Amino acid sequence: MSEAPLRGIRVIDLSRLLPGPLATLFLADLGAEVIKVELPQQPDYVRHYPPFYTTDKGESFSANYLALNRSKKNVAIDYTRPEGRQLLIELIKTADVVVEQFRPGYLSQYGLDYESLAQIHPRLIYVSISGYGQNGPYASRAGHDLNYLAYSGILGLNTHQDKPLLPPVQIADIAGGSYMAVMGTLTALLARHRSQQGEHVDVSMTQGALPMLHLLMAEYWANGQLPTRETMPLAGGLINYEVYRCKDGKWIAFAALEPKFWMRFCEAIGKPELLGLGLDQNTSAEKKAHCRAQLAALFESKSREEWLRLDAEHELLISPIYSLDELEQDPHLQARQAFVEIPHPVLGSYKSIALPIGFRNHPLPPPAPAPDLGAHTQSVLQALGIDTAQLEALKAKKIIHYV
Repeated sequence: MSEAPLRGIRVIDLSRLLPGPLATLFLADLGAEVIKVELPQQPDYVRHYPPFYTTDKGESFSANYLALNRSKKNVAIDYTRPEGRQLLIELIKTADVVVEQFRPGYLSQYGLDYESLAQIHPRLIYVSISGYGQNGPYASRAGHDLNYLAYSGILGLNTHQDKPLLPPVQIADIAGGSYMAVMGTLTALLARHRSQQGEHVDVSMTQGALPMLHLLMAEYWANGQLPTRETMPLAGGLINYEVYRCKDGKWIAFAALEPKFWMRFCEAIGKPELLGLGLDQNTSAEKKAHCRAQLAALFESKSREEWLRLDAEHELLISPIYSLDELEQDPHLQARQAFVEIPHPVLGSYKSIALPIGFRNHPLPPPAPAPDLGAHTQSVLQALGIDTAQLEALKAKKIIHYV
């Protein structure tokens, strides 16, 4: 049987919070050995984020930390001090990839920047995730997902009554940061296989969010018109691509975008008079509002379950808008094993979202629980040739941590 896709690849993860840890989580799920390095006195802030799983003995584990750091090893080294820094450099010499998420230039003070490490490890893939990239006027600025979405133009499109709305999830962090970091890592590994040369991968979360505007920007460049919700067909401009409330107060997503589906819907509900309105963006605002009101009233005449049964019979592109507590009951997500139960030595187990990619010929390793701080410090450093006496001395000076 073939091995996991990234088996044999070692990744040193210096990142914190969300974008970097999620990227390295994907790499670990794909079979890479990911060693998360945390400062003993200042570990990843997410360890302290609520909510917590709490045991009868008072032990607590951050749900967010567990979610982002499964299947990784953990080493606690204070690389801000010379002895710890040298330990980390020795560890990096054994690695294929380093992932970091600091502001540009921060790690150079410790000799842990790409230029310094590439001199001693020319084959190293060094992935830098930052808000605005490694160069440019904003490079050194602090920021969060909301800032990046504002600069990318996405936030300005997501409005209600002319007010930009905060999205419920971190779009730039994940789509612009985590996903782009994985893409860059895998591409750089392939390039190194051919050239035997390492790479510095520069991931800007702001710039990484821009591809979501590919079509909208193409249209703007072509016609010079700024889009609004009323003019964007997939953001409220069409009555047949919309969300509607049902009789029971639940909501459905209706996406009969192609003519054949809209025609099928109109026939199934016995409303042929709607045929000419759903697909026509040039319909007057007054007529469109009237038609939308008709459709809204129609959807409110049946419960969500009734509409779903009608969809199952006719394929009308009607879907339930789930709340989070409904996701695990969906039969398709169950069949796809979209959620996993991860064994834990203290909690027994906890749930997580599975890697959303399947491989037929390269089976993925089973997920392992997120490790405690410094859980693998001893074993990883001993593999570098550091004996027990040296480890104890480093631990006494609080340069490393392990239990």
